[in-house]
Amino acid sequence: MTEPVKGPASYFPSIEKKYGRPIGEWQELIRSSELTKHMELVNRLKSEHGMGHGHANALVAHTLKEG
Repeated sequence: MTEPVKGPASYFPSIEKKYGRPIGEWQELIRSSELTKHMELVNRLKSEHGMGHGHANALVAHTLKEG
């Protein structure tokens, strides 16, 4: 049996379903941004893409942690 996904990645299926893009596209958008601070990136996803705070926060946290 596989363990359930925990942490920020647990939001990924609902992010893909709700916002219509694969996670890889969202991560590329974050990585290619001139912004580097966590909350700046979260606020951009919220204001420019209509993403909710929890989804934006999870996506940014996971992407920045990857490096």
